[in-house]
Amino acid sequence: MGRPHNISQPIVESLYCEALVLADDVRAAFDLSPHRSESDDLTRIAMSAEGLRTTTRMMHLLAWLLNQRAHFAGELSEFQLRRHGALPADRPADPDNLALFEPETRALIRETEALHRRVSRLDAAWRERFAASPSSAARNLHERLDRALGE
Repeated sequence: MGRPHNISQPIVESLYCEALVLADDVRAAFDLSPHRSESDDLTRIAMSAEGLRTTTRMMHLLAWLLNQRAHFAGELSEFQLRRHGALPADRPADPDNLALFEPETRALIRETEALHRRVSRLDAAWRERFAASPSSAARNLHERLDRALGE
């Protein structure tokens, strides 16, 4: 079984669709419309802070995915992508703020953090050209399976 050397376009497209849906959910959740004015000041401040943090996370994800799509379309070279297309580090939600939110809002924030972690791992692997460490348990299992099936 060979190691991948690049990110596949279907993976990027799938992640892009997932991120668009999630971004729309985030927009709706953090819409500071009049019905939210009945919340206390501390909750409104927490909503503003986490709303900014969460929407920024989503914009970073979408920018990364759009750069990948541009690369597949031939609009960015691999050099440009490697130089300017890194996914910024995430700033996780403040647990004190999360405690003030409804379970659905907390779950949505956690979902954006999980997507960021997934894409971050993909970005890191791509930047390392998918080089697996020799001590990787998954890699060792793949090698053992390859040897067993080859016999």
